Amino acid sequence: MIKRNLLVMGLAVLLSACGFQLRGTGTNQLSITELDVTARNAYGDTVRELRQVLENSGVKITAAAPYHLILTNEQDSQRAASYAGNGGSVEYELTKVLNYEIRGEHNLPLLNNKIEVHKVYLQDSSNITGSGQEASMISTELRRELVQQMVLRLEQLTPEQLAKLQQVADEKARAEAQAIEAARQAQDAIPQQSPLEVPEQ
Repeated sequence: MIKRNLLVMGLAVLLSACGFQLRGTGTNQLSITELDVTARNAYGDTVRELRQVLENSGVKITAAAPYHLILTNEQDSQRAASYAGNGGSVEYELTKVLNYEIRGEHNLPLLNNKIEVHKVYLQDSSNITGSGQEASMISTELRRELVQQMVLRLEQLTPEQLAKLQQVADEKARAEAQAIEAARQAQDAIPQQSPLEVPEQ
C-alpha cells in the first residue's frame, strides 16, 4: 500500500513538473532537437506554452537552430450554434485557428499550414457571469489543444522529410534567381536608343 501511494505521488510530481502531456501519448518523441520558435504576437500565451512544451520534450529553443517555426497568425471566432426559446440558453461554438510556417536554411520557406480547433459550450442567459467564465476556460482549453496539435505535427516531421523540403526550397530559390538574372541580361542586351533630336526651325 505504501509503495502504491509513493508511486501515485511520484507520478503526480512528474506530471506537474512536465506540464500537460500530449493527448493519447505517454512521451513526446520529436526528431527535431533544436528549433527557433517565434510568433507575430511575440508575448502571447500560445507561443509561450508551445515553447514550454517543446523544451519539456527535450527540444532546445534557440535562434541559431537550423529550422524556424513561425506562428504567423492566430484568430478566435464565436458563433451561435443553436437557440433555445423564451430567452433561454444558447449554444455557442468557439473556434481557434493557428497559421504557421516552417523556414529552413537561408530563411527559405519549407512549408506552411494551419490548425483549427472547435468547441461548443452552453451560455445560460440567467447566469451571464458563469457563462463568461466558462467561455474563458474553454478558450484556454482550445489554446492548449492548438499547442498539442502543433507538437503532434512537429513529431511527424522526420530529418529526411525536412531535408527533402529544404532541397525543394533551394531548387526553387535557385530557379527564381536564374530567371531574374536572365531577365536582367536580356534587358542589358537591348540597345539603348538615344533620345530623338528635334531639328531647329
